Amino acid sequence: MVEIPHDAQTVPVEGATVEFKRFEKDGVTYYAFDTSRCGPPEPMVNAMAGLKLIKGPETKLIMINHKTPMGLLNKIGENYEIQKEELPDGRVELIFSYKPGASEKADLTDSHCHG
Repeated sequence: MVEIPHDAQTVPVEGATVEFKRFEKDGVTYYAFDTSRCGPPEPMVNAMAGLKLIKGPETKLIMINHKTPMGLLNKIGENYEIQKEELPDGRVELIFSYKPGASEKADLTDSHCHG
């Protein structure tokens, strides 16, 4: 689990419906958002908006959700390295990282949840 610092900056993310936070740790820029209280399609919409921020290995995206977003993982799972951790309160944390040669091929235009 990556701890989001209290002083993380709120940043605007085009197309997002929830707040995104930005912080740096060990030379990596993290963007984080929480859709654990959102219903479909908001987790997918916000994940797609956030994934557009990953341009290389120095940027990662943290998603906190109420469950594993299978529709999202089925859609872009092969395009990113994804670490998943169950949180003590039952939520799920996913950390998306750049995958050379694959992240560039992700279709981030379709933010509809198909299951």
